[in-house]
Amino acid sequence: MFFDKKITFNEKDLQSVLSACLARNQQAERTLITLFLGYAKSICIRYASSEQEAEEIINDGFLKVFSNLSKYDNAQSFRAWLRKIMVNTAIDYYRSNEKYRLNSTIDAGGEVTDFDPDVLTKISADEIMVLVQKLPPAYRMVFMLHVVEGYNHREIAERLGIQEGTSKSNLRDARLKLQQMIKIAHPELYDIYALRNRKINEN
Repeated sequence: MFFDKKITFNEKDLQSVLSACLARNQQAERTLITLFLGYAKSICIRYASSEQEAEEIINDGFLKVFSNLSKYDNAQSFRAWLRKIMVNTAIDYYRSNEKYRLNSTIDAGGEVTDFDPDVLTKISADEIMVLVQKLPPAYRMVFMLHVVEGYNHREIAERLGIQEGTSKSNLRDARLKLQQMIKIAHPELYDIYALRNRKINEN
């Protein structure tokens, strides 16, 4: 009688974990998820409107990871490969939810002065991301893809199934909304900048 060879792996050796995952070892798959769950969540939560949505994106993302693991090239960073899959999954999730496409505009409202880039440098990346998550989905998606992932507007339009002009206007409106939120969250920075501009205009 023949027995299947037991698959072993070292959880501290990523390549051995990946090899075991390719052999459909469920324990290795659970280990891989444990190793990268926090990283995956840090990506997906920025594209989601809630913790529940982020979890759905993460679950779908890991399913794609295991389905496409044979295509992973060991010469590249696994984290980079995983990130690409999670971002693509977030895009697919967005496109599959028609409610996001139908509710993509907000009333900017209020008067907002152009910000000196120095103001933004005084706000941590984590604080900015907290504000970005408060943007409507259409604005948040374009902002993340353009500013964080580095996509140009043509690429964003193709990925989201929208017009290039829509991508540009959504980014503009996202920045306008962020400026309003920064004004509320960090009035001292805004006041300093506004006062400096006023003095310049008076001279």
